[in-house]
Amino acid sequence: MGFFNKLFSKEKKQTLDNGLERTKQGIFSKITRAVAGKSKIDDDVLDNLEEVFITSDVGVETTLKIIDRIEKRVARDKYVGSSELNSLLCEEICELLAENNNESADDDFMLPAGNRPHVIMVVGVNGVGKTTTIGKLAAQFKAAGNKVMLGAADTFRAAAVEQLDIWGERAGVPVVKQKLGSDPAAVAFDTLQSAKANDVDVVIIDTAGRLHNKKGLMDELSKIRNVMQKVVPDAPHEVLLVLDGSTGQNAFEQAKQFVAATNVNELAITKLDGTAKGGVVIGISDQFKIPVKYIGLGEGINDLQVFHKKEFVESLFGKESR
Repeated sequence: MGFFNKLFSKEKKQTLDNGLERTKQGIFSKITRAVAGKSKIDDDVLDNLEEVFITSDVGVETTLKIIDRIEKRVARDKYVGSSELNSLLCEEICELLAENNNESADDDFMLPAGNRPHVIMVVGVNGVGKTTTIGKLAAQFKAAGNKVMLGAADTFRAAAVEQLDIWGERAGVPVVKQKLGSDPAAVAFDTLQSAKANDVDVVIIDTAGRLHNKKGLMDELSKIRNVMQKVVPDAPHEVLLVLDGSTGQNAFEQAKQFVAATNVNELAITKLDGTAKGGVVIGISDQFKIPVKYIGLGEGINDLQVFHKKEFVESLFGKESR
């Protein structure tokens, strides 16, 4: 058993490394230019590093925190050569993110103890990989031994229901749906009733991907929440906001809007394998008091991982996990 876990861990690490390759190459090349001709970390290097992280979509506030930590570390250690910079950055960013008390669960795709069904409502704009993420979650939860059901409450687009159907078939889980244009809250209600009747462990509810004004978004999602609570009083247990990591700073803005409008309590950041903007995960993890729970690293059904800060940063800077 221990050998299997170790092997699986190596496979996940390889998936993480491969998924972050474009971001890693981009950051490495920028850092190399930032320290060119320098034997130690001086003010010029720090200024250059600030530009590196801002242009890598880490975000201004988080970048300034990182630079401040590096500056203090250099002052404390008296001499830090530029050759040590990658390790230093890795250590300080890991510590910065560890200080935020918003870590997701340690166990991959394990449901918390409590009442069943466990209900997850998924929100996000069209095109971020929301339905794909739901399908991958369904497959992972099922592989972990859970009975899973999906609810197609994005009733405004035929393509959304069809896509969820396809993922349901791939994952081998049932999908509850109604005709196009049906009341999304009614679909959620039917899904939870069916889940209770069939002793389902986890229900994942898809929602419309329109970016409303805040009041419209709040009203619609509040209605879904209220109707679900008639069946499962404390539903939804999780409100998962899906963001497209390849959009960089736009992901920050979407997160701000959704967090202001809804009771989001966790985030998933997708499409990291096709972008050099993976630094956005560091910024979002630092800035929002909401855990980044999942990251998407490819098209495969197993290419969704639980986000672990330390492993992510170490992979980004080419450092082997111990």
